[in-house]
Amino acid sequence: MKKRMKSASMLLISVLATSTLVTACSSGSSNQPNASGAPKLSDSAKPDLKPIELTMVFPVASEQKDLKAVQEKINKITQEKINATVKLVQITKGAWAQQTTLMLSGNEKMDLIVSGRGTYEQQTAKGNYLALDDYIAKYGQGAQKALDDLDPAILKAARINGKTYGITSIRDLANDFGISMRKDLVDKYKIDTKAIRSLDDLDAVFKVIKENEPDVIPVTKFANSILGSPFSLGMMDPLGDGFGVLPAHDNGMKVVNWQETSEYAKLLDTTRRWYLAGYVAKDAATNNEIWQNLMKAGKVFSTFHHMSPFSEAANSLSVGKDLIEVRLLPAVATTTNITGYMWSIPRNAQNPERSMMLLNLMYTDKDFINLLDWGIEGQHYVKKSDNVIDFPQGVNASNSGYYPYENWLFGNMFLSYVFNGEDPDRNKKLAEFIKNSKKSKALGFAYNPEFVKTEIAALTNVANQYALALETGTVDPAKILPEYIKQMKAAGVDKVVAEKQKQLDAWAAANK
Repeated sequence: MKKRMKSASMLLISVLATSTLVTACSSGSSNQPNASGAPKLSDSAKPDLKPIELTMVFPVASEQKDLKAVQEKINKITQEKINATVKLVQITKGAWAQQTTLMLSGNEKMDLIVSGRGTYEQQTAKGNYLALDDYIAKYGQGAQKALDDLDPAILKAARINGKTYGITSIRDLANDFGISMRKDLVDKYKIDTKAIRSLDDLDAVFKVIKENEPDVIPVTKFANSILGSPFSLGMMDPLGDGFGVLPAHDNGMKVVNWQETSEYAKLLDTTRRWYLAGYVAKDAATNNEIWQNLMKAGKVFSTFHHMSPFSEAANSLSVGKDLIEVRLLPAVATTTNITGYMWSIPRNAQNPERSMMLLNLMYTDKDFINLLDWGIEGQHYVKKSDNVIDFPQGVNASNSGYYPYENWLFGNMFLSYVFNGEDPDRNKKLAEFIKNSKKSKALGFAYNPEFVKTEIAALTNVANQYALALETGTVDPAKILPEYIKQMKAAGVDKVVAEKQKQLDAWAAANK
């Protein structure tokens, strides 16, 4: 789910029975093969487990100062279960892309890493992730069972050329899309949220904020965009990397270049209008501060993103302020929802078997999961009931030494405690939400970019040059968008679209 609104985003399977999800989420016996919560390996599969240190790399919104203390507690579990200690490596989201690219291309020690975030296919094509199928069969049975209890299509959706290179976390695997606004300012200026039905309805809202709150920016980017990804994912299926998309999640299964569509141009025009009106910060293209921190500091009013049944409560807890969400695009499920956040074993992992054992604990061991999610009981949280927790007295989201609020990221979210303020029925409601979501016509299609990886590398450079400025309104799209498209053509976007179309046609024919 997107607790941090996961960022880039998440999706589901075509057939998901509510009772199946509720059972998988709420029943400890269905996800915990033994009393300890760790699956037992068969004697034939169980190796001679020598001591080892495993390095686990993941993104955070901000660095957690008590990470080492949490790591020490985790190591008591992992030493007992798989005779391994774990080194937790946190990388802020602003530095993630650059730093992990260097780590994956070099020989830096890593044993588990978060994958996806829009680069799964590209990194797989570069050979940076190991195929996991054999390791899952031997050492990842618990993770596979947790996912298959939802739907076997989940694991299959991450396959590239018939092989699995990542395992998705269990979270909100479908999303709707809209805007999150600070409730204090909505109430203060009596903003009628029910009257907000389109992007154009927000001009008047932003005007009120700008005129009455001079120190507050009316709208900020979510990741690197105001109305691009993730908001635009409610308008099209990115089919993996976004270079060639399926508008309206259908389009007669015809792949097009999103940047050449009228829908994209209209989003840019709207963003530019807001920028010129002063509703977007002048330094939006260069300021790397994430929206959560800006919201915590009271510097911004709103942001656009993907949502779920519990995202409003989750994000309110994340930023320490009550937020109000307004949906503008309906719920949809795509393969990208699954591949948006996954866990992979890097090619330079020292012992892939042990990496898979560690990953398996994230789907089966409740104590391990909740240490990653919430930290140390009594220090970072206290129990209100068996499954509901809250901050200890004097601790909050701003001063806690460990509050990543990423229970949607660390494996099996349904073994994670519910934080006070969240809906205790979140699992049941999430099941209904996913079941009722629109399913992309390409749900389950996994694109293999190997045949056009040179063009994709060139397109990525072009996107890095143009997209941020355009999608924050910093430059005039009437002048710059044609140039952007021209450079995409030169980089080979038509070849990429044709290759993606070829693969999609083959997939559709095989899945009639």
